[in-house]
Amino acid sequence: MIQYGRQSIDDSDVEAVVAALRSDWLTTGPAVERFEQDVSRVAGVDLAAVAVTSGTAALHVAYRAAGVAPGTEVVTSPLTFAATASTAALLGARIVFADVQESTGNIDPEAADAATTDRTAVVAGVDYAGVPVDAARLSAVAHRAGAVFLEDAAHSIGSTLEGVPVGALADVTTFSFFPTKNATTAEGGAVVTSDASLWERARSFRNHGLVRDRDRQRWPDEGPWHQEIAEFGLNYRLPDVLAALGSSQLLRLAAFKARRRAVFARYAEGLAGIPEIELPTSPPGADPMWHLYPLRVPTTDRRRIFEALRADGIGVQVNYIPVYWHPVFEDLGYRRGLCPVAEEWYRREISLPMHASLSDDDVDRVIDAVRKAVGA
Repeated sequence: MIQYGRQSIDDSDVEAVVAALRSDWLTTGPAVERFEQDVSRVAGVDLAAVAVTSGTAALHVAYRAAGVAPGTEVVTSPLTFAATASTAALLGARIVFADVQESTGNIDPEAADAATTDRTAVVAGVDYAGVPVDAARLSAVAHRAGAVFLEDAAHSIGSTLEGVPVGALADVTTFSFFPTKNATTAEGGAVVTSDASLWERARSFRNHGLVRDRDRQRWPDEGPWHQEIAEFGLNYRLPDVLAALGSSQLLRLAAFKARRRAVFARYAEGLAGIPEIELPTSPPGADPMWHLYPLRVPTTDRRRIFEALRADGIGVQVNYIPVYWHPVFEDLGYRRGLCPVAEEWYRREISLPMHASLSDDDVDRVIDAVRKAVGA
């Protein structure tokens, strides 16, 4: 089976992890600090990243830092993994879904604008497949509403828009380092921002809300051991051993991007001219780190094609079930038909294998299987 996504691990990664295991630190040590600096460098921000235990944790931390709470609203895309919405819902926010652009699957800025109210705390765009959202327009939408613009960049570390790296395009950006992502820490995530206030709140929330700075404590004279919790937080600290893997991986991020670009180009050439399918594209000015290869096929044939590819040893996937189709959102009153463009995208989409370990022979085998499945 050719896997739809997988990590790319080499001896340098193994050596980095072993070195961390042999050090005096397994968690919250120098490897975490180094990884946070490495992520901020890739993201093009001055403040160190806030490393956390997963991409989901990164969203939870970022929403909390942005003031998401009961009585607020978060405008976001339904064409994403559920965590983009569920982490805000767990903080008490009402989720307002805005439809996506037919061309990219990214949230439509006009739909997002129409969805904002005086209760909007965050407008959250998702870089579907690695293609950056229209950051300038979404930023304007969010700021007109007095809200924070968040970029869910789980798919897109390494992508740029008009030469600006993802991470420096939004008020706050979240990354995921799950094994199928562009670089991995096994499990892990990060929050990046240039806003010192958001940064402070994010760092506090990921570490139980602990306050060690005497100038900020209520009872600073308790003793040199003293620490306080003024606001609740959680333990979302990333271990040193995983951070060491992340720093090693980021050294090869450019190579990963180049290989993914080559896979994308080979798919585009091999699947060109088939009227039954639609190939992915990116808008002018975008230089994606391709995380997915989202093929679109006729709705009536999607399941047959999907099952034929799986039977042929091609590990395809579908990304994503519209978030509000999940029973937990249905039980909150959301109904199908809310975002018709996103729903049609879902009904047609099949993700072909896309990762840096794919050989040219692997890609050619996928192309041949797709052509056979669609009858081309």
